[in-house]
Amino acid sequence: MGYRYIGSKDKLASTIIRKIRRYNPDAHTIIDLMAGTGLFSLALRKQGYRVVASDVMTYSYHHLVVNLLLNSAPEFINVDEINNVKSTKNRYQKVLDYLNALPIQHGFFFEEFGPDGTPAAGCKPRMYFSAHNAGKIDSIREVIKTWHEDGKINDIEHSLLLHNLIMAANDIANIAGTYGHFLSHFVQRATEPIILAPITFDQDNNILGHEIRRGYAEDLAHELHGDVCYIDPPYIKRQYAANYHILETIAREDEPEAIGVSGLRPWRDQYSNFCSKINIRKSFEKIITEINCNELFISYSEDGLLSLEEMTSFLSKFGNLSIDKIKYKRFKSNKSKKSPFLEEYLFHLTKI
Repeated sequence: MGYRYIGSKDKLASTIIRKIRRYNPDAHTIIDLMAGTGLFSLALRKQGYRVVASDVMTYSYHHLVVNLLLNSAPEFINVDEINNVKSTKNRYQKVLDYLNALPIQHGFFFEEFGPDGTPAAGCKPRMYFSAHNAGKIDSIREVIKTWHEDGKINDIEHSLLLHNLIMAANDIANIAGTYGHFLSHFVQRATEPIILAPITFDQDNNILGHEIRRGYAEDLAHELHGDVCYIDPPYIKRQYAANYHILETIAREDEPEAIGVSGLRPWRDQYSNFCSKINIRKSFEKIITEINCNELFISYSEDGLLSLEEMTSFLSKFGNLSIDKIKYKRFKSNKSKKSPFLEEYLFHLTKI
């Protein structure tokens, strides 16, 4: 199924890249400053660009490693658990088969996010995953973490397996779109067993020279260099750290406090100023003035906290500004009554 990710630019990627190429035909390095699931970075890679990508979320880092640094399956040469498996499958598939066959454990996910668990907060069991799938997530993530700590898998192999687990967990999560809350009854999708499936690698040779950073865009801006910078900030009040907290916990391989009925992890360390109308301008200004790049493309939605007029007035003070409007299908929760389409604004700013 893949992500239903707030603000995802997957379907707009080709349009945005055409705009970048039209205005900046000689660009070589593009900064993807708030990379999210990494799909726009992957689209840039496939078009031959060198990509400098960053995001504050840990799951984004693992997705970016897979999308930018791999064009074939790693060998997993130090995973001796699969050495005696007689099969024509490659070692990557054998590793996934091994993980898929693990017995369930009654660990953190089973207790905190499954219907048969006993949450430490004392609330009713949470129904993000079936009991079977919650227990499988526990066993799989424990083995991945142990392999990495023991040196059986390297950093890239580690990111690939966490990417696989995050995508598999998202496919069978009992949610309407994000992890702000779980559904009150298990839908059919959530009753299916979790399966780690091999990904299809993009087999181009453009996997060298890319740069992946983790942290706040405001803090990283002064360290990043590129011919073009693409900025796709959050544009509504919904914090990504809260809405994707379970995927972040898988990515971090930790067992944080699960707070309240929804089981949110403490997330203030990943709070985005772009979700607060009071702080948006200050963060934009810091990024625009400090980033080592004079050509910026900024995506923003008509649903955003700032209106088109407010964005135009604010951005114009930094240089020459033009605006393209792109109609696309909005992200919607299952119960949303809003129009299925809205306008995306693509601001092109040349700093002066």
